Formats: sequence, C-alpha cells, structure tokens
Amino acid sequence: MAREMVPVLKRCRSLELDPIYLGIAKKSKKKPANTRKKISEYGLQMREKQKAKFIYGVLEKQFRRYYAKAENMAKKEGIPGENLLMLLEMRLDNVMFRLGYGRTRKEARQIVRHKHVLVNGKPVDIPSYALRVGDVVEIKEKYVSAQRYKDILEVTGSRIVPEWLTADHENLKGTVATRPQREQIDVPVEERFIVELYSK
Repeated sequence: MAREMVPVLKRCRSLELDPIYLGIAKKSKKKPANTRKKISEYGLQMREKQKAKFIYGVLEKQFRRYYAKAENMAKKEGIPGENLLMLLEMRLDNVMFRLGYGRTRKEARQIVRHKHVLVNGKPVDIPSYALRVGDVVEIKEKYVSAQRYKDILEVTGSRIVPEWLTADHENLKGTVATRPQREQIDVPVEERFIVELYSK
C-alpha cells in the first residue's frame, strides 16, 4: 500500500504547518527554505490541498474521491470546501484521534487496522470508514485496561474533544453527536483554494 515516506517535521516545514495539528508536540528548529519566495495562486492552491492530504493522511486518488463526493453533496446542502473537511473529519481514524484514543492520526489508524475498534458493537478495521451521526465508537473491552491506552490517555487527556463528539474516557468510548461544522474544525486549511484548484 502506498505511504508518505517524507519525514514528518520536514514535511511540516515545507507546508508551513505546525506539527501540533498532527498531534506532535515537538517542533523543528529549522525554518522553511521558501519563506522569502512569493507563491503563485496555483502554488497556494496546491499547498492547501497538500496540507489537507497530509493532515488527514489521505493520498491523491482517495482525496479526489472525497472532493467529488463533497461537490455532489453541495447540490443539496453545504458548500464543497466545507463538505470536504466534514467528510475527512468523519473518517474513523480521525474520530479516534479527536476522541484522544490515538496520540496522532497515524497511531489512531494503526489501532483501527489492528482490530481494536468497534463501531456500533461491530469490529471495523478500515481507517477510512465513514461514520454517521449516532455511531458509537469504542475500544474492544479486552484492550480497555491495556497499558497502551493508559499511556495514550496520559498524553491526550488534556486534549479538548470537539463539540460534535461525546467521549467516555473511562470506557474508551465515544459517540458522533452531530456533523462537524466548519467553525468546529481546527485545521489550518483554506478550503476555498482547494475548490478553486479542482474547479479549473
């Protein structure tokens, strides 16, 4: 399976992205090499797309599918850019990260793949699984008391769970209460540039 192999902090520097949005506390001491260069409009559009793909861990083909779905949804409700971010936020691996059951989205993805997660009582091992309002996500009972999750919660316990989710940290369980609105999504992405890029 294809993976992004570029070192995380190096990629953050090139995208001028704070690693905290990936759940990583440390920062690179180096400064981006292109700070003095003027970026073209196309360059800005590409950077915002690359930023969104990098934050959510999505590759190009899958990202295009998400955008096509977001655009199709916009015929009935919302606008493409906001719909795109909402779809990315509703991925199972992202919800696990948002609930604090993974220090990073990459770790949350690994936990899902290792079959530690139940959705509405059924095992799901697909990180991109699209959750719906009312879905209950939880760690399997046999893993709840595992040291791994105690260590994770020690790091993520102070992380604020978004308003669109409800969390029960004692039982490592969460519920999708509503769809996330744009103001509830704290990623530093200018989605309008992504829309402009795909509208060409």
